[in-house]
Amino acid sequence: MQDQASAAARSDTELLDLPKADRRKRLAAVGIGNFMEWFDFAIYGYFAAIIGAQFFPSGDPTAEMLSSLAVFAVGFISRPVGALFLGPIGDKFGRRTVLIITVLGMGIITALIGLTPSYASIGIAAPIIVVVLRLLQGMMVGGEWTSAAAYIGESAPKAKRAQFASVVTATAGLAFLIGTLTAALLQATMSEEALSSWGWRVPFIFSIVMAAVAVYIRRKLDDTPVYEELERKRATNTIEVTSAGEKARAFILTLAFSGIFGVSLYYFVTYANNHLTGAVGMDRMQSLLATGAAIVIYVAFNPLVGMISDRIGRRPVLLTGVIGLAVWAIPAFMLMNTGNPFLAFVGLTIFSFFVACCAVMNNVLLVEVFPASVRSTGSELGYNVAYALLAGPGPLIAAALVAATGSLISPAFYVIAVAVVSLEVLIPLLKETRHVDITRG
Repeated sequence: MQDQASAAARSDTELLDLPKADRRKRLAAVGIGNFMEWFDFAIYGYFAAIIGAQFFPSGDPTAEMLSSLAVFAVGFISRPVGALFLGPIGDKFGRRTVLIITVLGMGIITALIGLTPSYASIGIAAPIIVVVLRLLQGMMVGGEWTSAAAYIGESAPKAKRAQFASVVTATAGLAFLIGTLTAALLQATMSEEALSSWGWRVPFIFSIVMAAVAVYIRRKLDDTPVYEELERKRATNTIEVTSAGEKARAFILTLAFSGIFGVSLYYFVTYANNHLTGAVGMDRMQSLLATGAAIVIYVAFNPLVGMISDRIGRRPVLLTGVIGLAVWAIPAFMLMNTGNPFLAFVGLTIFSFFVACCAVMNNVLLVEVFPASVRSTGSELGYNVAYALLAGPGPLIAAALVAATGSLISPAFYVIAVAVVSLEVLIPLLKETRHVDITRG
């Protein structure tokens, strides 16, 4: 038994001992596709008011904003459908295959959103087309994030798995920053009329260029050492047996840590800017400076969190993030609600550290809690169901809470509720996974 365990450990270490140049190429390939995905989300969030007026005109800015955020949430409804389709492809044909499908699909669909005529041009067909495209986009996005996590995690050195996972989350934060700055630049250099009619469409259409570059790079990649080992085990019928109970436990854990991660992330990168400019009434440029500076700090927090986790483990870092979000949510909104850009920055920066804890742990745990043979399917289903139920509706729920209660602090209650439920699952069920053999199963 001891010889088998040591052989497994040796196999795990040796499989992941890739040349540094190969690892850098893999990181770059995953990073550019992940950047493109979240660049789109940043653009959509920044232009939510304009998109609402273009496709859901009602004459009421609040109603238009809520309609736009509702369509933002619609993209999450189809994520589990995408997981059912793309997850098995990743387990059967490789993680690389899914990464190519998702980045190409994202680029084409995002560009089509930018090309869709407005309600004024084609009537009710316009919002229908946008909703359908968002549903298709959601299917692609659902496969991209988890496949990127699996590809990076299965290519990382065993002792630096969380640091490598932080590349995925950090590039997402960087994409939000660049996307927001791009949108702000368009707003600063264009008239309101030009921006509303066609200017907002430019970054959407440009996504097809980034997609082409990402597909070119990803096609040149090999699959992960873990997947190649899985293929060898399939050929020799030596895949380790994993019980149904273990798989169910991994799925439930994923709902918990992905749910709080998704809710906190979209509050931070999508809703915060809309809250400051809308409900609080802050000047749009001041809001951009406050949120943009906080995102810069958030990007820097990600590798730091990864290094800490590789030293002390996943469980303490994740619990720190979830508890921190529950405790800090109300103070963060109190600081934002002052309308003071510096105080808003302070509130968001502290909030962003706890988001980073949840973000990096989400990505490394997606790899470590599932056995290799069902990792793609299991992680995609758990992650995307959590996003469809909790994270996607988050910005809409936040805006609706303010509209319904008149309280600018009320969005914090949703973060707190999701954090508390997550803790009830994570505290009894989450075991330390830092040293788990990810080639097993």
